[in-house]
Amino acid sequence: MAPFYPAGGLGPVQRRQRVSPEREHPYIARRVMTVSAATTPALPADWRDLFALTKPRVMSLVVFTALCGMLAAPVLPPLVIGFTAILCIALAAGAAGALNQWYEADLDARMRRTAGRPLPSGRLDRQTALHFGVGLGAFSVVLMDLATNHLAAALLAASILFYVLVYTVWLKPRTPQNIVIGGAAGAFPPLIGWVAATGEVSALPLLLFAIIFLWTPPHFWALSLFVRSDYAAANIPMLPVTAGLAATRRQIFGYSLVMAAAAVAPWPLGLTGPFYGIAAAVLSAGFVALSLPVLANRATEPAAMQPEKRLFGFSILYLFVLFAALVADRMLSA
Repeated sequence: MAPFYPAGGLGPVQRRQRVSPEREHPYIARRVMTVSAATTPALPADWRDLFALTKPRVMSLVVFTALCGMLAAPVLPPLVIGFTAILCIALAAGAAGALNQWYEADLDARMRRTAGRPLPSGRLDRQTALHFGVGLGAFSVVLMDLATNHLAAALLAASILFYVLVYTVWLKPRTPQNIVIGGAAGAFPPLIGWVAATGEVSALPLLLFAIIFLWTPPHFWALSLFVRSDYAAANIPMLPVTAGLAATRRQIFGYSLVMAAAAVAPWPLGLTGPFYGIAAAVLSAGFVALSLPVLANRATEPAAMQPEKRLFGFSILYLFVLFAALVADRMLSA
C-alpha cells in the first residue's frame, strides 16, 4: 500500500476521508492487489488448480509429439512400457509447467493473459507449486529410468532442467532470443519417445527435434505480436517489444522458410516415405503462405492482426498433422 499512504500512516479521520486506491489510481491498485494475491491465497486450492499448473494444453502437444516419435521408431516397446514412457513425458511436461508458473508468479500477475492462473489469482500458494513441480519431475525421471533406459531418463531430466533453468530463469527475462534457444525444451519429446523405444539416437529423431526447434519461433512470435502489451507490462524482452513489429514479422517469415526445409528433409534423405514427404511439403507450403500476409502486415493494434492470429492457429494444427503424417507413413511402409 506504499504508493497510496505516507510512511507514518493515516489517522482515523484521514482514513475515512482518504480517496480509495481504486478510484485514485485504478490501474495501479488492480496491479498491486493482483501481485499480492500471488503470495496470499484467498481461496482453498483443489485438484483443478494443480492440474492447471501443468499447462494441460501445452502438455497435449508434448504428449502427442512424444507418442509419434515412439510410433515412428523401428521397434516398439511392449504396450505397458510404452504407456509408462508416455506417462513419464506427460508428468515431466507438467512438472516443467508448474515450476515455470512458480518462478513467474509475479510476472503472470502483471499480464492479462496469465493473471487468472492459480498462483497470481491467489487460489494456490507458491510453496505448494514448488513442491508439486519438484516432486512430479523427480518421479517422472525415476520412473522413466526404471521402465525404459538410462538415456531416455537423462534426456527427460535434461528437458525439465532446460525449460526451467535455461529458458525460464536465464533466457526469458534477459534476451529476445529466449524463444529461439528455449525452443529446444519443447523439441525434446519426440526424441525422448524414440529413445524410450530404441535406447539410441539416430538421424530421424534428431530431425524431428530440429523441426520443433525451428517451428517454435514463428509459432510463438505470431502470438507475441498481438499480446506484446502484456510482455511490455511485465518487462519481458520478447522480440516485438525489443526489436519492433516489422523485425519480428521478418523473423517469422525467415524461420518459416527454414522450418519448411527441415520438415521436408526426411523424405529426400530416405528416412520416410512419399506419404510423409508430400504431406510435409503441402503443410509447409501452407505455413509459408500464411506467413506472407504477416510479413506484409503493418498493423500495430491487436484487432488488426488477423494474419498473425491465423498463422498462430494454423501453426498448432500444422505440428499435429505433420507428426500424424509421420506415423501414418511409418505404418504404410511397415
